[in-house]
Amino acid sequence: MSRPIDTPKAEPIRMRTLVLLRWFAIGGQMAAVIVAWMMGIGFVKTPIILLIAASITMNLWLFLRPHKRTSPGRAVRQLSFDLVQISTLMALTGGMANPFALLVLAPVTIAAASLNARQVLALGLATVALISVAAVFGLPLRDPDGQILRMEPILAVGHWVALVIGVVFFAGYAHRVTAELSDTSGALFATQMALSREQRLQHLGGVVAAAAHEMGTPLATIKLIAGELADELRDRPDLHADAIALRDSADRCAAILRSMGRAGKDDLHMRAAPLRAVLEDAAQPHMDRGPLIEIHAEGPVIHRDPAIIHALRNLIQNAVDFAESRVVIETQVTQGALVVTVRDDGPGYPPHLLSRIGDPYLTRRAEAQRGSYEGMGLGLFIAKTLLERSGARLTFANGGPGAMVSVRWPLDRIRAQDRIALAHNPTFDA
Repeated sequence: MSRPIDTPKAEPIRMRTLVLLRWFAIGGQMAAVIVAWMMGIGFVKTPIILLIAASITMNLWLFLRPHKRTSPGRAVRQLSFDLVQISTLMALTGGMANPFALLVLAPVTIAAASLNARQVLALGLATVALISVAAVFGLPLRDPDGQILRMEPILAVGHWVALVIGVVFFAGYAHRVTAELSDTSGALFATQMALSREQRLQHLGGVVAAAAHEMGTPLATIKLIAGELADELRDRPDLHADAIALRDSADRCAAILRSMGRAGKDDLHMRAAPLRAVLEDAAQPHMDRGPLIEIHAEGPVIHRDPAIIHALRNLIQNAVDFAESRVVIETQVTQGALVVTVRDDGPGYPPHLLSRIGDPYLTRRAEAQRGSYEGMGLGLFIAKTLLERSGARLTFANGGPGAMVSVRWPLDRIRAQDRIALAHNPTFDA
């Protein structure tokens, strides 16, 4: 048995981006050194120039070597190099008294936006340690008269505390925002895949139903002619048998096409369908999963959009997953709006998560209430996204007992004309 091919993971951050950011840092460092020198500020020049030259050399080496994908390990090494370089520059230029000390937070912030929590934590601790070393052993700056530029001890301690807080805040904030954006991006991709699947099924159903409909008449003609030939060739047993076989084959094709036509219409049904038919279509995959699904639906003909069906199917699936014995789907038309309510008799939503229902990867209800449930937490997010695109507004609540979700559309957004997509296929009975 062959082993599955591992899909390569996306680069955490492109090396070109790291190189570009380093060029900006080099430019700023050189500008600061030149301005300080012109102002007559005293500092150790040779080590500082060597440190800047080391960054330039690193960038040139990365630029000239063959391009490779950036792994998390390579990104950590590059950011660690920048962290050490900036911290050393800070120690050589006054330590806490250096007004540009805040730039030491740049590497850990970049790491927080592109690497995992363990790597960010390691770089954060290294940043705090290097800031502390620079604060204790930093070389002082001197003014043009040779006087040492000192910061009051209490201000130096305050500056150190501010930098440590900055490490925690910027790293935590950047990592959290990036993680949420990544989750949302992945969930939206899953939504698009689900919608694409529903659309492909709908288009396939339409093709099947149309083919069954269009081929019905030619098959009826073939059967008619085959029957007439069989009658005319009764005195020719060899040809008579062929004509009978042809007629039987036409009957068989007709039966297959009738079945395909029904399946196609069941999948496509219509671009517009009665509300109850749409709800039955959405609930069909979950009818035999255990809990009883009751549909109390009287309403207008609505757009039979695959996105709406898939979204309603996800809402019903969520209700079935947590129901004890019963799921009820009700509809109401009032004040120019159509309301579809799905409720179950399960444990309901945890109250502290109600405001977050519909966020991607929210699986707490499953973890807290039903240990055997497994899921990615995307069902409600996909349903909410697709239904809101159709003009609906969703409300999640606990109905006592059980959870309840209400979907409300303006009638002018969901109502459609009542029309039949395809006529019945012709019959083949004699």
